[in-house]
Amino acid sequence: MSQIGAVKVEMSVLLGRCVLPMEQFLRMGRGAVIPLDSFEHDDVWILANNHPIARGAITIEGDKVAVTVTEAANVHDFNAIS
Repeated sequence: MSQIGAVKVEMSVLLGRCVLPMEQFLRMGRGAVIPLDSFEHDDVWILANNHPIARGAITIEGDKVAVTVTEAANVHDFNAIS
């Protein structure tokens, strides 16, 4: 295995974001719903080591959730989300 092949990258998927007052966050308990800034069919952000690398669509394969890459990420778009 080459040295590059041995490098580990943490992959994560960002479904959406929200801003909440700390008071509201502290009152949340089991079953609380956190509203996100995204909709059902919006692409998600795919992150590598917390850096946006692509956009993708959520897919269901049997009982597993997966992400299909749809396009390269635009870092400016990612940073513009409030």
